[in-house]
Amino acid sequence: MTREREERDQWEERIPERSLVVREPWASYIVQGRKTWEIRRYPTRVRGRIGIVSQRGLIGAVRLTRVLGPFTVEELLEETERHLAPEAFLREYAQERPLWAWELEEAEEFAEPYEVERAGGPRIWVVRRQVRRRDH
Repeated sequence: MTREREERDQWEERIPERSLVVREPWASYIVQGRKTWEIRRYPTRVRGRIGIVSQRGLIGAVRLTRVLGPFTVEELLEETERHLAPEAFLREYAQERPLWAWELEEAEEFAEPYEVERAGGPRIWVVRRQVRRRDH
C-alpha cells in the first residue's frame, strides 16, 4: 500500500463522512461527553459515527445511536442532565411543537479543530469533502 493511500485511509477513518453543525457551548458539551441528547425539531434516519462542527470547525465526533420522541418541553425538562438546555431555550426553540432527542454516545474531542468550508445559508450537515486536511 502506498503512503498516499495509507494517509487517505487514515483520514477517512478519522473524519466522519457527515458532520452535524451545532452551536456553542452545546457542541463542546457534546464532544466532551457531557451532553448526550441533541434536541431537534425533527427525527433523523442518520445513525453511526458523525462529526460535530461548531464555529471553531470540526471539533470532534460521536456515535448517533437512536432518536427518541416526540417529546413535549415538559417531558424534556425531566431529562435536563442529558441535553443541558434551559427551559427558556426549549420553549423558544419548540414553538409549541414536539421535539426529538438524538441520542449520542462515544464522544471524542479532537486535540485541534479541523477547518471546515461552510456553504452559504443555514446548514445542519457538512460532508467530509468540506473538511480541510491539516498540513503535516
